[in-house]
Amino acid sequence: MDLKRHIRHVPDFPKAGILFYDITTLLRDPQAFSKTVDMLATPYEGKGIDAVIGIESRGFILGAAVAQRIGAGFVPIRKPGKLPASALTESYDLEYGTDSLEIHEDAVERGQRVLIVDDVLATGGTAAAAVQLVRRLGGELHGLAFLIELLFLDGKKKLPGEEIYSVLQY
Repeated sequence: MDLKRHIRHVPDFPKAGILFYDITTLLRDPQAFSKTVDMLATPYEGKGIDAVIGIESRGFILGAAVAQRIGAGFVPIRKPGKLPASALTESYDLEYGTDSLEIHEDAVERGQRVLIVDDVLATGGTAAAAVQLVRRLGGELHGLAFLIELLFLDGKKKLPGEEIYSVLQY
């Protein structure tokens, strides 16, 4: 199945000059969604992953499905102010300014094997912040899995030495 044909391209979103890869069209198709989860989960089956971390917001959808498929727990990483209990915060640079992510302080136990899942690896800042949060909690990062990797943005350079898997590349 060609998953790329299920992804809508939206020019100039969220701002002029950006081509947005909209996965909602993939998610609404039961066969494409199932195939996506299969492709994201298969490399991690039987690897002893304790927790799958999904990055807000599309990472929640994919990460939760992958966690269920491989028999792991699911942990959300959110934008600031969205988590109800004590949380750690990690800031990262954007093209213009900074942003932050948060994780509950008790979300990952020291030594737990963790997989981070998100929809897109673009510039790598969000993923790098998620990696730092996992490390601060003492988790052992097994890898990062993405549905889409935008090769021209070279996000891997912000994730040196990390195991990165992407289903689709543009």
